Amino acid sequence: MIPALLSNYAPANLSFEKGEGAYLFGNDGRRYLDFFAGIAVTSLGHANPAIVEAITDQASKLMHISNLFRIPGQEELAEKLVNATFADAVYFCNSGAEANECGLKMIRKYFSDNGQSERYKVIGFENSFHGRTLATIAAAGQEKLLEGFGPAMDGFSQVAVGDIELVKAAITPETAGIIIEPILGEGGIQVVELEFLRALRALCDEEGLLLMFDEIQTGMGRTGKLFAYEHSGIIPDIMTSAKALGNGFPIGACLAVEKVAKCMIPGTHGSTYGGNPLGTSVANVVVDTMTADGFMDRVAQISGHLKQALHGVVDRYPTVLEELRGVGLHLGLKCKVENSALLDALRKHGTLAVKGGDNVVRLLPPLIIEEEQIREFIAALEAACEELA
Repeated sequence: MIPALLSNYAPANLSFEKGEGAYLFGNDGRRYLDFFAGIAVTSLGHANPAIVEAITDQASKLMHISNLFRIPGQEELAEKLVNATFADAVYFCNSGAEANECGLKMIRKYFSDNGQSERYKVIGFENSFHGRTLATIAAAGQEKLLEGFGPAMDGFSQVAVGDIELVKAAITPETAGIIIEPILGEGGIQVVELEFLRALRALCDEEGLLLMFDEIQTGMGRTGKLFAYEHSGIIPDIMTSAKALGNGFPIGACLAVEKVAKCMIPGTHGSTYGGNPLGTSVANVVVDTMTADGFMDRVAQISGHLKQALHGVVDRYPTVLEELRGVGLHLGLKCKVENSALLDALRKHGTLAVKGGDNVVRLLPPLIIEEEQIREFIAALEAACEELA
């Protein structure tokens, strides 16, 4: 007899009864320093008072109504995101995968509306991750994601990241757009060079293609900017966000420039729950907090302290750690030992991190992390490395 809960996950034998700031309290009686934030989600910390207040207040009034009626909090959130970014309009949904689905549909709809329905194909990049729907696993093209779910949906191809000539060679008369993560998170915190992102923008302009940034993980302050595209000095045509946008409450967003957004008229796309009063009440608090004066400056400052300390550990334990990767608080330790061994050792010392591809341990602490907690993490990391050396 199988378990009542579908066995598509393999969770660690550990659960938590509560969280507070950068800490989680396990049902094993221990306190853990949270350096993965639910995979870059709880960026303002657990049980954040302002978010708890927003949820409590909104839940006592109205949680859901559907998009058959206007939702003032949704309109307010859209205005804030438009004012803080390149975008002219925003669509709200429930997850990163849904946001990426919307973006990919926007690409096709744009060309269809402009009399070029033959242009529907999208170029992606090897080792990328865009979600678990049929379209998003096809966009990523990784065999481990596609296995058992073939044939892969038509319309997607992948090339190695970093070589603009490979991208040019992949363009055909059917190509409509390019999708890329500014940092390949699941792929092992692989930072895409800013010059390559700029070259993609120039190529899209030259070929009449749409450029889509998947900022599900890099967005909402993770790299020291509200969104990672800001580091490059260019703008995409479409950008997706989720994860930290709701600090744990499920909400996603697809942002677009006017020429793309205006193609999505009533009936072209939708979501029952997307942008409901409860979700947008939380996201409004998150956006207000992250766009407040000094917030991103502090993230950049504290990430500098963390990276400096981590470089020291990498230097001291060359048989355990190979290199430090990442931008802001979107970091990864490339391991010489099995990354699972380092994760187990860190957990033994009361610290939680998360696996990434390419034998990387991802470090995604909440953006509110303090220097004292950085010292605590470094002490745990050194103890773990000492055992594994």
